[in-house]
Amino acid sequence: MGSSKAAGVPVIETERTFLRAHRLDDFDSYVAMWADPSVTRFVGGKPRTREESWLRFLRHAGLWSLLGYGFWAIEDKATGRFIGEAGFHDLKRDIEPSIEGVPEAGWALASNAHGQGFASEVVGRILAWGDETFGRARTVCIIDPENTGSLNVAAKCGYREVLRTTYHDAATILLERRP
Repeated sequence: MGSSKAAGVPVIETERTFLRAHRLDDFDSYVAMWADPSVTRFVGGKPRTREESWLRFLRHAGLWSLLGYGFWAIEDKATGRFIGEAGFHDLKRDIEPSIEGVPEAGWALASNAHGQGFASEVVGRILAWGDETFGRARTVCIIDPENTGSLNVAAKCGYREVLRTTYHDAATILLERRP
């Protein structure tokens, strides 16, 4: 698995995964995941190009470097493969009400990892890390109203709907969690 902490990113574990820094050798799997319409259906609405994925891939290192938190790559312990990503970010979103300055949780899994409970396992673990790191502060997430899978994960992990709004002209639900 490599060093326990790369580029300031702590490695944390769940029963079936390692959550670690993104690595260059994850990039092709990352591109494949974000080019898959079943992954992007509720996140951006369209598959990403290799170039778009590269810019987002680079964002991960920047978040950790500047904010001290970010997204982890999810590595399946059984296979060693990249199967998704999860973590917290502050994307300075143009959304009302503003969530700027509030850690925003997010997660995405490759389609071959859907429906196996990985999301609940990983999100539960990142929230425990967040509770320690952010001093048990409020976190938020935004989810497409039709994304029942992610809405179920969010509810299971303690998120509650605050309101319905729009983001990039699409309906979205703002949820919050107060530990």
